[in-house]
Amino acid sequence: MSLLKVFISGICSGALVGIGGAVYLSCDNKYVGAVLFSVALISICYLGTYLFTGKIGFLAEKFELKTLAQLGVGLVGNFVGATLFGLLAAYAKPQIRDAAITSCQSKLENDFLSAVCLGAMCGILMYVAVKVFKEFKNPIGVIFCIPVFILSGYEHSIADMFYFSAAHMINFDYLSFIAAVVIGNAIGAMAIAYLIRCSLPKKS
Repeated sequence: MSLLKVFISGICSGALVGIGGAVYLSCDNKYVGAVLFSVALISICYLGTYLFTGKIGFLAEKFELKTLAQLGVGLVGNFVGATLFGLLAAYAKPQIRDAAITSCQSKLENDFLSAVCLGAMCGILMYVAVKVFKEFKNPIGVIFCIPVFILSGYEHSIADMFYFSAAHMINFDYLSFIAAVVIGNAIGAMAIAYLIRCSLPKKS
């Protein structure tokens, strides 16, 4: 896939994550909202659009410079899609902005290292969800892993891009927080991918 296509595909995934984030913020019941958020990753998995957090773990399975470039471009595309959808959602439904502000203020109470750790735990679940889908073409991993990371308070970098955009809180604190979560998502996903690969018998 060319880098331009990766970028455009990344925008699509960012917008889809924004849809999941919007429904979560719109639900009075956080459990229902967490389950409905999974529509984002289910759509991304079936459509095949490019999501950084769904791809980064597989770098530990097979490292290529081309893949590294795609990850960077895809992340930028995710940022564009999630940010634009956040602005759109906040404009269309002011209550989404209010809910996003409350959520983002709470997120910023975490220091950099805490955000990295929360991102890593989310990264583990994201890799598991996508790996199960790729291996078995079954969304069951997504349906369980997404609500688990949301209800546990783990941090997903692309979802957070949507939340902060919807809250109109794009500033230095936001950039520092997102950087920490991106790092954490990458560490968690690649670590679990590597450990799983090492634990499995080699194919003859």
